[in-house]
Amino acid sequence: MGLSSLPLLALAIAGVPLFAIIAASALYGYWQADIELLAIAVEIYRLAEMPVLLAIPLFTFTGYVLGESKAPQRLVALSNALLGWLPGGLAMVAVAVCAFFTAFTGASGVTIVALGALLYPAMREAHYPEKFGLGLITSAGSLGLLFAPSLPLILYGVVAQQMSLDTPVNIDDLFRAGLLPGALMMLVLGGYCVWQGRRLPREEKTFSASEAAAAVKAAWPELPLPVLVLGGIYGGFLAVSEAAAVAAAYVLVVHVVIKREITLRQLPAVMRESMTLVGGIMVILAVSLASTNVLIDAEIPQQLFEWIRSWIHSPSTFLLALTIFLLLLGMLLDIFSALVIVVPIILPIAVGYGIHPVHLGIVFLANMQLGYFTPPVGMNLFIASYRFNKPVMTLYRASIPFFLLLLGAVLLITWVPWLSLWWV
Repeated sequence: MGLSSLPLLALAIAGVPLFAIIAASALYGYWQADIELLAIAVEIYRLAEMPVLLAIPLFTFTGYVLGESKAPQRLVALSNALLGWLPGGLAMVAVAVCAFFTAFTGASGVTIVALGALLYPAMREAHYPEKFGLGLITSAGSLGLLFAPSLPLILYGVVAQQMSLDTPVNIDDLFRAGLLPGALMMLVLGGYCVWQGRRLPREEKTFSASEAAAAVKAAWPELPLPVLVLGGIYGGFLAVSEAAAVAAAYVLVVHVVIKREITLRQLPAVMRESMTLVGGIMVILAVSLASTNVLIDAEIPQQLFEWIRSWIHSPSTFLLALTIFLLLLGMLLDIFSALVIVVPIILPIAVGYGIHPVHLGIVFLANMQLGYFTPPVGMNLFIASYRFNKPVMTLYRASIPFFLLLLGAVLLITWVPWLSLWWV
């Protein structure tokens, strides 16, 4: 298997699509093990039989419809009415809205593109330093990945369920597990916003109940959505896939039929864009299931565990090494590819160290969330550079304080499992 990895590495350097490289590795592994290659098609078909998988395209479509509607403007106005009177209130608005938006879109780059045009000029007008505004929107763009119904949370659950672990991984459990860690990261950024905002010149503004009521009234299309999704799931009324269907139907009716913010002529384009993302994820996930079986049959995770255990003896040291590895991974690989490629390898190793698979999922996503804006090659840095027409070096300098703050939060999430497992 060692020599066989060299051609695959060459293909990756040559720019061959990731799904083709994974499929090639699976084909080679099955052929080397003298297993009928038709088994790969069986593994891919097994993916189509998973009911929870329906949630991925439906939630993705929901997020894209929200992005193309006027929901971002209404959410910003609502958050500003509720928080804007506080010191650093507008910055806290950015944190809150970005987290909500990313939770439904599942893609932090979409959040930066959709909300950046609203939030960055408003922060400059409110006399926030340029570096602070750029750094905040770039880092806050990845917040929300730990909140339901985040697509990466669902995808981690799908991958983990294929591993036949002694401890089952349910999507509902992952939704619960992400609440406190996600809130902690928002609290850290919110506290920094207050600290920065205390020095800014600002108009004397107090909380206005009438302004808040008007903003709530204007935002009525978006407010029921979290209640429908989370209330339906946690209340036991809806399965995850059913909640996704309800969310998709709701945004269609409200934004296309009632509000008419998206016309019937625009709707096919929104569907095409959202399903392009889903298609890429599904293809990689399908071939990864087949590749994962090759790894399991060859006992690669067990061999890696024995090798790592010869060097690393305690779970805390393993978590430190894992944090460093995941930060590097988050810079180099998008979160969806990382989930389907890396989780099948590291999950059995982590379980061998006594780490709960749900806790590992939150640690994994929290680190990948941080990797999105880790210099020098974090993806969000380049998206923000393009969106705000700023040199990428400016984004590096702007993001460093936020990176250090959230790194502290991630380390706390990593070494305090209760934050993820309070519901157990």
